[in-house]
Amino acid sequence: MSRKSCHLPRRTFLNGMGASLALPFLECMGADTATTSRPKRFCGIYFPYGVSLPKKKSEGSEWQWFPDTTGRDFQFNKSLQCLETLRKHVSILGGLSHPNGRKIGGHDTADIFLTAAQLKGGQLKNSISLDQMLAAKLGDDTRFRSLSLSVDGGVGEATRSSTLSFTGTGQPVPALHNPRIIYNRLFGKEDKTLLSRRQELQNSDHMLDLVLEHSKSVRRKLGKQDQEKFDEYLQSVRQIEQRVERSEKWLDVPKPQIDASGLHLEADDKTPGELIKTMFDLMFLAIQTDSTRFLTYQMGNMNGATSIATKFPSLLGFGKSQHSLAHGWNKPGGSEALGKWDRFRAEQLAYFLQRLQDTPENEGTLLDHTMVLYGSSNSNTHNNNNYPLVLAGGDKLGLKHGGYHRFGAEIPLSNLFVTMMNRLSMPTASFVDSTGEMSELTV
Repeated sequence: MSRKSCHLPRRTFLNGMGASLALPFLECMGADTATTSRPKRFCGIYFPYGVSLPKKKSEGSEWQWFPDTTGRDFQFNKSLQCLETLRKHVSILGGLSHPNGRKIGGHDTADIFLTAAQLKGGQLKNSISLDQMLAAKLGDDTRFRSLSLSVDGGVGEATRSSTLSFTGTGQPVPALHNPRIIYNRLFGKEDKTLLSRRQELQNSDHMLDLVLEHSKSVRRKLGKQDQEKFDEYLQSVRQIEQRVERSEKWLDVPKPQIDASGLHLEADDKTPGELIKTMFDLMFLAIQTDSTRFLTYQMGNMNGATSIATKFPSLLGFGKSQHSLAHGWNKPGGSEALGKWDRFRAEQLAYFLQRLQDTPENEGTLLDHTMVLYGSSNSNTHNNNNYPLVLAGGDKLGLKHGGYHRFGAEIPLSNLFVTMMNRLSMPTASFVDSTGEMSELTV
């Protein structure tokens, strides 16, 4: 007779000699999943300037990013061939875009990739991004509500943002870009003792209470326009207050310990191959340890020749800068040159997706419970229509894959956001300019 395994909580750590190690999902944790919500995740990955789109039967046509035919019998061209082994877990989407993005400059659309906002007015005010909307509603079960990453880091500038994530008031969420700092935030040990850390958080909480109390009298003395600016400032203060409260909540829960021997935590913009791979490894580990369920990664911004990522292709042996490759796609040899760079980026995506697919979770895999949206807000440079998009994962969440879908211009990309949100336990009827769901992608 086989021995029945004992029941363990979903969050169980092995402790010893001052270290703790998070256990993987075990069958004896199954009872927990019947009474608690199983992880449902979203990951948004962005790259700038679009892709190689030569015409059929023209020079370099084998590097056309989109397949030649729609439906389930499509064939990958060279740019996306690396996704063939993941075919039944991915969908290729063509024809989609944000209507508000069609009205602005060709290098201005990265800011609204996950917001669909209309940037207008002197301040070019944005709105909340998909990941932050999900995190605000569903992010309480993890140490970090969300994780925003990018190559350049920080927030950048309006229309040249260095982050995909925006708060409820449209303010950019600073993105992390240093692998060592990201690793320390997710898995590093605290330098201070538990007692001093708790005291520090309590002091911060008290100070923020005083600031918010004083703000009431200050606000009453301001004019309408200044009150609006002041309210935005107070929103930032409240976000800090929420982070302090979350830190207190997780203070007694040890961070998961992982094997970092395969990570290149010292990688930087001088070693782009190692840097990009390490960022995807860290994203995978954040998902595997259930440190967060909502992630974004901007693989490059639209800041032209000054973006850190623009030099990556030349450093990796592709001959030109990213900016030059994008602008030269329709010149002799340009389709192939850009197509090879497209393939390199797709290979990084495939690596990430395969790691998720190879990791069991509940009755499926990590990929089954993670929706990944990969793409750009240009079809090619300065063209804000027909975004090149790959939707992957979420097989156990109600998504249906294995096809190339081509949509008409009347279908906004926000319809995809509504479709995903409704299957991530956040029922919604609309997102900005959406007109409905996309039944082609659902079971």
